[in-house]
Amino acid sequence: MIKYYIIGIAILVVAIIANATAIKMGLKTWYDFLEILGDSGIGAFKKLNIFDYLWLFIGYPLVLGFGYWIGQKFYDLLF
Repeated sequence: MIKYYIIGIAILVVAIIANATAIKMGLKTWYDFLEILGDSGIGAFKKLNIFDYLWLFIGYPLVLGFGYWIGQKFYDLLF
């Protein structure tokens, strides 16, 4: 159980850093997208640019996967 906790913490930390970096770079985060979706409905997809799509559907999942990898390596170092 401790393994999953450590991995979860690593993913959380990486996600926070990734979201802060995306905001500084002017990219939409999932929070932004969900807000636009709530306001505009299906029209929200027209309000994203190509970089937002690349970030949300390719970059962000890869970054979170990296967070999992970091957590796994950290756990392996500890135990």
